Amino acid sequence: MDFNIKTMAEYAAEGKAPEVLFWVGCAGSFDDRAKKITKAFCKILNKIGVEFAVLGQEESCTGDPAKRAGNEFVFQMMALTNIEVLNAYEVKKIVTACPHCFNTLKNEYPSLGGHFDVVHHTQFLKTLMEEGRLKIEGGAFKGKKITFHDPCYLGRANGEYEAPRMLLEKLDAELVEMKRCKTNGLCCGAGGAQMFKEPEKGNKDINIERTEEALSFEPKVIATGCPFCNTMMTDGVKHFNKNEEVAVKDIVELLAEADDL
Repeated sequence: MDFNIKTMAEYAAEGKAPEVLFWVGCAGSFDDRAKKITKAFCKILNKIGVEFAVLGQEESCTGDPAKRAGNEFVFQMMALTNIEVLNAYEVKKIVTACPHCFNTLKNEYPSLGGHFDVVHHTQFLKTLMEEGRLKIEGGAFKGKKITFHDPCYLGRANGEYEAPRMLLEKLDAELVEMKRCKTNGLCCGAGGAQMFKEPEKGNKDINIERTEEALSFEPKVIATGCPFCNTMMTDGVKHFNKNEEVAVKDIVELLAEADDL
């Protein structure tokens, strides 16, 4: 990228604090596909002049996969280490592109002493749009059919359905809803640490079932708001040999494309 992203340590050395801390997450840091989501989000924030920082080497996994897999001890060790770092920098507001990180930081850190204002990247961008700081023009997607897959930890776990849809509607695309959406949404199959293991034997993998439902509307784009959902839906599209016809993109990637970033 043609701009520098500062760390919290660099801001602290200058005696300053950013507007928001961007919690990148494991997927956004290490997965090659998810790195594109991270870059798209950073480009948007940089363009509109939002002062943000990352923890860099000081960021560790939130502990979500360990907790979901039943290892509460490992989760608490990871969480307490993160809370110590965040409190040392006096972090107030955190934004993340991963609903798993979002849910864990928002709902499970307070009981361990981590009290932060945590928002999902779609919620943050919606707020910026309402404040007039973010302007979205969707000429590139005008009339294109897009369907949105609700991430479990954004939707059913935290009741956020409108922020992602408001951003997509600004693209002037044709937003079509799957039958199982919002409170009735279907998991992509990666939650609960299932991302890191082979599925049990059955008639059909969950991501295949979900992708089949999405493809029935013949969309040009399956939009996601979670790096794990993105992986599972991408694999599903490849399973049906539709990867040349149907793109799987995070909402921030669509916004960045619409703005030629």
